[in-house]
Amino acid sequence: MQFNNKTINSIADRVMEISGDSKNDIERYCWMAVHEHKHSVMPSEYDVREIDEDLYLAVLDLIRKRIENE
Repeated sequence: MQFNNKTINSIADRVMEISGDSKNDIERYCWMAVHEHKHSVMPSEYDVREIDEDLYLAVLDLIRKRIENE
């Protein structure tokens, strides 16, 4: 599935917001933000609802690029 840059950038901004200054465990923060985007709530500890893996990977790729450019 194809996602527009606005959606990816918006979720990536949310990842940066919830991760704060931490660059550790960025995969988890991406998963949390994509989950929030899809289900309108942050995941609970044992939340097993699915997320769109392609969207997750697109957001993760963008976050990694942003971190590299800092």
